[in-house]
Amino acid sequence: MIEKLQKLRERYNPIFFDLICGVITSLLFSAFLYLEHFGITIKFLNTIFGLLALAMLLYIPKRAVLIAGFFIGLLWFYWIGYSFKYNGVGYMEPVITVLFAVVYMLFFGVTAFTNSVAIRAVLLFGLSFVEPFDFNWMQIELLFVDSYLGVFKYQLALILLALTLPNYIKNPYKFASLLLILLSINFNPPAQKEAPLKIKLIATDVKQDKKWEKESLRPTLELIYKEIRDAKEQGYDLVVFPESVFPFYMNKANLVMEQLKELSYEIAIVAGTLLSEEGKHYNVTYMFEGGNFEIAKKMVLVPFGEYIPLPDFAKKYINEFFFAGASDFKTADKPTDFIIKGVKFRNAICYEATCEELYEGDVDFMIASSNNAWFYPSIEPTLQKLLMRFYARKKGVTIYHSANWKGTAIVR
Repeated sequence: MIEKLQKLRERYNPIFFDLICGVITSLLFSAFLYLEHFGITIKFLNTIFGLLALAMLLYIPKRAVLIAGFFIGLLWFYWIGYSFKYNGVGYMEPVITVLFAVVYMLFFGVTAFTNSVAIRAVLLFGLSFVEPFDFNWMQIELLFVDSYLGVFKYQLALILLALTLPNYIKNPYKFASLLLILLSINFNPPAQKEAPLKIKLIATDVKQDKKWEKESLRPTLELIYKEIRDAKEQGYDLVVFPESVFPFYMNKANLVMEQLKELSYEIAIVAGTLLSEEGKHYNVTYMFEGGNFEIAKKMVLVPFGEYIPLPDFAKKYINEFFFAGASDFKTADKPTDFIIKGVKFRNAICYEATCEELYEGDVDFMIASSNNAWFYPSIEPTLQKLLMRFYARKKGVTIYHSANWKGTAIVR
């Protein structure tokens, strides 16, 4: 198979051939994401595109692998730089976009050190455990989250083995190994339950550049109180608001706290906000019920958004120069569970809902909150939803997700 590709490459311009192979690979690797973004979920297509993408990464020329990695990084993460304009360094947006493309060119480029299909398969499987700069949104198994195949590591290993063996088996049984793919079909996924409460998930649409303005505060509070009253009148047990829906330090807003405690006698309220404690800042969720409240501090921060995953000598400079000192949030030591009307919910704030640590232990239900307006307009909410679905299906968890801009839904 390698020989056939090499002959084709020699027949045409090698640079052009490598470019086409790389671009096609990146499109196949990203197809499920963009189909989902436009509301198209076809399991057969996702299965075929995912298998072809991995096969291409195993067999295409070395230079084509680098091109594929570059465009995969671009197609998946072009939006990351969008948030920089809210920190006054919008000129960094194209730089960050290219940087992430280069990072994933190098990420997949590890497999370009060899033409051996077997070694590439081993390296590609190894990459499924790697998280560049602690950023875990490149999950290779995610290709099959809405397909006929499973998303567990052993299933990825079986798929890579099935795609590798044809290169080492002679006719007439050359492609018999593809039958191994049948063993990776998701026959018995973990069961997902439905919480025995009537839950209202609030979707807001507040632009990031308006969210923190003083003029936006009153309309925001009026919207929140209206949603709580409406949910109560409609017979809901719980109302869930997005991350930082209250754009201030809640523990310094006594009047709002008292109003929410009073409202919580009739309906439980979960809402995102900020907390200032002993000079430290936390991204938190408040849960009000029966006149009392609990606080869940974020445990897993966003790399380069809420913390800098670099050595100390570089961390302070980058935080001050690029983030105006804002990327310095502190964290909780462990996940927080809320017991709401007798039902246990794991709390997750935005990025946390896409991290495996938050699913450890006894978790059936998760309340997740996000502010996706940082990345408007982009595919970010779609990728986030697919990642939540990925972990929810692996762990048998049902996620109740409330988001600002896009993403509000029950994720199964």
